[in-house]
Amino acid sequence: MRRLLQAMGILALAGLGISLYLTWVYTTDRVAICLGSGGCETVQYSPYAWILGIPIPTLGAAAYLLVLALALLGLRSREPAEWVVLALFGTSLVGLLFSAYLTYLEIFVIRAICLWCAVSAVIQVFLFALAVAAWRRLPDAV
Repeated sequence: MRRLLQAMGILALAGLGISLYLTWVYTTDRVAICLGSGGCETVQYSPYAWILGIPIPTLGAAAYLLVLALALLGLRSREPAEWVVLALFGTSLVGLLFSAYLTYLEIFVIRAICLWCAVSAVIQVFLFALAVAAWRRLPDAV
């Protein structure tokens, strides 16, 4: 279980770094480094890049920070509390679904791919897989 939580913490740190970088890009009106594809700028200036005045990457940063905090909390004891594992599962599930929705928007609506966003989505897939593995290790898990 410890290795799962450690891996989740590392992935959450990576996602947090991406989200903080993109938040800085969005709020300072810069263009993200995107390896020449131009997709990042297209996504950044799309009407889907903000929700209620909040940049999407800021929401991502908050979610990754929550996962990091939960993973660290779980690592404080030999076996994490069941609620910590369930919170990680729920948080990663919401993150996965939201990332899937954003990826759908990128591909089918905006018609541009942001490399940073794609990496964040892949991180979400791995976070969810690790959370499922942690959940299955709980004593009364199905």
